[in-house]
Amino acid sequence: MKLSILDQVPLSEGASYKEALNQTIQLAKDAERLGYKRYWIAEHHDLPGLTCPAPDVLLSRLGAETNTIRIGAGAVLLPHYRPFNIAERYNLLASLYPNRIDLGIGRAPGGSAEATLALSERYLEKVRQYPELIDDLQRFLTNGFPQDHTFSRIRPRPVPAIQPQMWLLGTSEKSAKLAVEKRLPYSFAHFMSDSNGPQIVQSYKKAWREAYPNEKPYVVLAVSAICAETEQEAEELALSQALWQVSQDSPVPSTEKARQHQFTVQQKEMVKRSREKQIIGNPEKVVKELLSLKEIYNADEIMILTITHSYEARKRSYELIANTLDE
Repeated sequence: MKLSILDQVPLSEGASYKEALNQTIQLAKDAERLGYKRYWIAEHHDLPGLTCPAPDVLLSRLGAETNTIRIGAGAVLLPHYRPFNIAERYNLLASLYPNRIDLGIGRAPGGSAEATLALSERYLEKVRQYPELIDDLQRFLTNGFPQDHTFSRIRPRPVPAIQPQMWLLGTSEKSAKLAVEKRLPYSFAHFMSDSNGPQIVQSYKKAWREAYPNEKPYVVLAVSAICAETEQEAEELALSQALWQVSQDSPVPSTEKARQHQFTVQQKEMVKRSREKQIIGNPEKVVKELLSLKEIYNADEIMILTITHSYEARKRSYELIANTLDE
């Protein structure tokens, strides 16, 4: 089973932003050592518990600290930007790190309404134009504008020998259809979706085979998981994420603080719904459930998101999963 990592660059209570960023740099190096296929950085804006608003800036450092693992954005929130600028930035990364750059695209705001307004005054209009923005980005990356188009006279330089690999990220039937229409590999966020995920992924693969019979569809399934030596330890670690999920106006709390918190009935219901999409347990249980999800979705690759207060626990979770899968 191919494994990858999605890093939201969490900030733990008591840690500095610099420490959180340095942990991501170290984790990417560890991921390469452990055999993970790719390492994606998420984009968020003004969320106290998450640290990265600009994946491309952080990816530049990750590329310099690693040698073979693919690195990328999961995802660039395209409605906030002009496609030419994104093409320039990821062409630059692809020139620095040939055949290693993934450019995931999404349309979520990534923050509050106020942060969205500060980033892009016409965000809702840009969301409606999302398919056209993807078209323009693809044309900039491939020099695909018609000769009579104004943009045919410009290139997002530097032009790399191997262009970034574009992906479309989503959680819905609509995003799956758009990925087929734009001829893009698809990443489905199982940990975020309330929809019938397996059905959505299967519809993507079916539509892809009908549209491009000579090409194989490719799906990455993003899953939230926490793995520890024992079931009890994993459940203890998950308390931090549970409290953080119901109060995301703060960094990820410690397990001690989470253990002492009195969850309201509403908060308990929120945690219960979230747990239905999470895998928490010892190595054997986690790997078994990951393999089961891969089979249910018919996914080609599993991308794991792990958030704990302790960086060492987060790193150990990825180690246990990788090592158990290799046994």
